[in-house]
Amino acid sequence: MTRAKKNILALAAISCLGAIAYGIAGELPVDEAHRWTGAGTAALFLLVMPAFLALASRGKSLKNYMLTPENIEKMQRKPSKTTDNQ
Repeated sequence: MTRAKKNILALAAISCLGAIAYGIAGELPVDEAHRWTGAGTAALFLLVMPAFLALASRGKSLKNYMLTPENIEKMQRKPSKTTDNQ
């Protein structure tokens, strides 16, 4: 992920959080406050998060992260850590 893309995503996330904070703490009528809070939340989860996930996972094999029978066998073969302090 390039520096410019990281900066754009950070700016978008901060803008969404700012809209949420403005809706909560601003001296606004109730309807307008709900609108700001909802718009910030919707933009954060429908625009910023998918964009981040798409950019962060680019070039990675999705097969390594899926629970296939082969991957489950690999996890079961690994020795478990013993915790004596619990």
